[in-house]
Amino acid sequence: MNYIPPLNFGFVEDDLYRSGQPNELNFPFLEKLHLKKIIWLSAEDPSEQLEQFVEEQEIGFINLGQDNEQLNSWSPISEEVVISALKLILDPKNYPLMVMDGLGRHRSGLVIGCLRKLQRWNLTSIFEEYRRYAGTKVRLMNEQFIELFDTDLVSVPENHCEWL
Repeated sequence: MNYIPPLNFGFVEDDLYRSGQPNELNFPFLEKLHLKKIIWLSAEDPSEQLEQFVEEQEIGFINLGQDNEQLNSWSPISEEVVISALKLILDPKNYPLMVMDGLGRHRSGLVIGCLRKLQRWNLTSIFEEYRRYAGTKVRLMNEQFIELFDTDLVSVPENHCEWL
């Protein structure tokens, strides 16, 4: 059997992953990750195949994309959505966990970029990681959001992940 990762798949930290929306060819790979939860950030609904896979695998599916006031794929996500996603990411009870959007570029990149800022990465390293996934489609508004993001807005739980 072939194990094919989804578009823009990446390891973020132990048992924390990111990717674009998978298709049926990617499901055997995802099964090997034993995901407990998926954070969905796209304004668009996930595919029926993904919804079915999540249900069959009993993976918790948290749709934060619909919490955005502007429901189109090119609008940036709100600060509230980023904070909600980070709270979920910082809770080890949600692991193994995947952060996902349509192509695994901008919304996932923005959330992971804010996580890296919370981890006290320097901005050059954060932007290099963001650009690696965004490719030629870098959005300067996302980089500005990451740079100006106030990490004091995120309350870090006592039982947070070891890598923080």
